[in-house]
Amino acid sequence: MKPTEGSELRNHTLLTEFVLSGLSSHPELQDLLFFTFCFIYTITITGNLLIFIVTVQPTLCMPMYVFFLRVLSFLDISTASVVVPKILISFQSKERSISYMGCATQLYFVIFLAATECYLLAAMAYDRYVAICNPLRYAVVMNRRVCLSLVLLSCLSGNVVSVVQTAWVFSLPFCGPNKIHYFFCDIPPLIMLSCIDTSSYEMQIVTATILVILTPFCFILLSYICIISSILKISSAKGRQKAFSTCSSHLIVVTLYYGSGTLIYLRPRSGFSQDTKKILAVIYTAIIPMLNPMIYSLRNKEVKGVLIKSIAELKKI
Repeated sequence: MKPTEGSELRNHTLLTEFVLSGLSSHPELQDLLFFTFCFIYTITITGNLLIFIVTVQPTLCMPMYVFFLRVLSFLDISTASVVVPKILISFQSKERSISYMGCATQLYFVIFLAATECYLLAAMAYDRYVAICNPLRYAVVMNRRVCLSLVLLSCLSGNVVSVVQTAWVFSLPFCGPNKIHYFFCDIPPLIMLSCIDTSSYEMQIVTATILVILTPFCFILLSYICIISSILKISSAKGRQKAFSTCSSHLIVVTLYYGSGTLIYLRPRSGFSQDTKKILAVIYTAIIPMLNPMIYSLRNKEVKGVLIKSIAELKKI
């Protein structure tokens, strides 16, 4: 247990910067990892920008496409841009320091974007529930005002969670060392640098995880129980297959995103090795933003059709 008082606390030096250990300590892997993450980042930006552009098309008039997919693409681009460029710099430079304010800013945006996406995925599950379980009233229930309200509520909730969590973390005294054994500023590795007992704060992290990850996840599970029940009542095998296909990609995203987040934050001092935690963090900060356009948006026939049409028009220019 860390001391809570005494000369160590009274005389500690205020940190002005942190040092990130990076993704890998093996020099022989730096170039390979650099090109791998360059590829991931390029695909992420390109794929999500295409989805963002496609959802602006007037032919996609359904609220889900106009609001949810566009916002999801923006969140994925932002999440990757907050984390991945810093990873790329660490591969090519020995300079891995990040300022105190820079670390706080990065932590704020990581939490804000992750929490907002958690709530947005729950909103998208509700959209699928209405579309499949009550299709005749879909246009009435999921109107423009409702969809916009769900997006704004997701962003507002994500902002509140992020402000509170960031403020709590950076209210802790950091007495040194200042090396973060991670590749970006995140809650679990940061609180391990504090020179006081953080047991009570770790309980706050668990509470936040329940509110941000487990609660939306339970809502999604409940939505899909109702959805599957409705699908099984469809007499046509082709109709059932089409309905399952509509939901499968969203379930893939949900499983990967909520699963990796829960393993990291539900037990901040879990027995996972540091390398395992880094892999889990890579999944929700880099891999999922890259996969979202492919396993969610681009698998939709309507979105794919408009995308192909847009690319064909660009070739004529």
